[in-house]
Amino acid sequence: MLQKNSRLDNFFHLTARKTDIKQEVLAGVTTFLSMAYILAVNPEILGSAGMDKTAVFTATVLASIVGTLVMGLFANLPIALAPGMGLNAFFTYTVVLAWHIPWQTALSGVFVAGLLFMLLSFTKMREQLIDIIPSTLKYAVSAGIGLFISFSGLINAKIIVPDKTSGVALGNLHDPVVLLAVIGILITLVLVIRGVLGGIFIGTVITTIIGILFGVIAVPRSIIGGLPSLHPLFAQSLFSLSNVFSLQMVVVILTFFLVGIFDTAGTVMGVVTQGGLIDEKQHVLGGGRALVTGAVATTIGAVLGTSTTTAYAESTSGVAAGGRTGLTAIVTAFLFALSSIFAPLLAVVTSAVTVPALIIVGILMMKNVQYIDWNKMELAVPAFFTIIMMVLTFSISEGLAFGFILYPLTMLLKRRAKEVHPMMYALMVLFIAYFIFII
Repeated sequence: MLQKNSRLDNFFHLTARKTDIKQEVLAGVTTFLSMAYILAVNPEILGSAGMDKTAVFTATVLASIVGTLVMGLFANLPIALAPGMGLNAFFTYTVVLAWHIPWQTALSGVFVAGLLFMLLSFTKMREQLIDIIPSTLKYAVSAGIGLFISFSGLINAKIIVPDKTSGVALGNLHDPVVLLAVIGILITLVLVIRGVLGGIFIGTVITTIIGILFGVIAVPRSIIGGLPSLHPLFAQSLFSLSNVFSLQMVVVILTFFLVGIFDTAGTVMGVVTQGGLIDEKQHVLGGGRALVTGAVATTIGAVLGTSTTTAYAESTSGVAAGGRTGLTAIVTAFLFALSSIFAPLLAVVTSAVTVPALIIVGILMMKNVQYIDWNKMELAVPAFFTIIMMVLTFSISEGLAFGFILYPLTMLLKRRAKEVHPMMYALMVLFIAYFIFII
């Protein structure tokens, strides 16, 4: 048993937070298993943007290690970080594939957004910026991103296909790849609904094994190997900084910036509330440092070669297992480092394997619609259009734009204009300019 006043106890405040080493280790393992799917999903998504998948794997591992270590040592919170779901999809499908912006320039946008986040995190404006965005839009953005990444997963797995008559239609269920994806979704849903620890990760593994057994997925040449080179991606974000000075890139950077803040702040608040890590003044313990950590992780992640790195809601699984301090995060970071030797397994990761993770994450993000007041049209209209336009335009930023334009307008029509922060009107003008000059 850990002695009181030991170095470990003094640094992490284990006794004060009513925890111990065994409990923290268990929590760290739980968190890792809950979010390990990102090691397979992120390379698959960013690889679609033309980036080297093996290098993305390395960048994902390193960004997760750095961000999670800083969170544990600097903020002393049981929160893990990794490249964020949703923003990686926005990076690939909207910025690179739809807008034809080179992935190097897109990484520069992530880097600049990280710097802005970092500057903001060192000032009192960090809380103010979060507060000026109405909760209706925060919840709508989260739900919209959930639908977006689920929809993109269904398309990549060919469960949903383009159709000239209706726009989209159900894919060919006799296609082995589609059938594997459907089976994977069902297996993962069973595991998650049953509350199996690491259900998403285990579902991904089982789906892969089934794919190999039935010849849908090629057998990997090896299981264990060295960490792939980062050379194809490293510092590319710095070499393309001169290309970020355009209205289109301003919108890209603003999206990375705002959603990155929402993700980090929202996750931190949710995790610490569940863990009771709030002082008598209702302030989050280490909250300011947590935001700084998110900013630092995003900036470093962009240099390494991955999209926005953010706090993971899956950290709540570790808190549920008893995690209360940064030691939980340290254990999770160690497991990310240990996972780096399994890079050769990336060869078996396909869209059919990753779509179950995208579906489950989408479901979890959609739960935020319950907090939107649908009985008030001035709030329901911008929320609805934020969500639906993200999916129908296949663009997170365009859904965001609809919401930020409609919210001030509906509040104005309801004669509640004074309740809208002046900055929201400025953002409305910016997004109107975006539609006029970019779209």
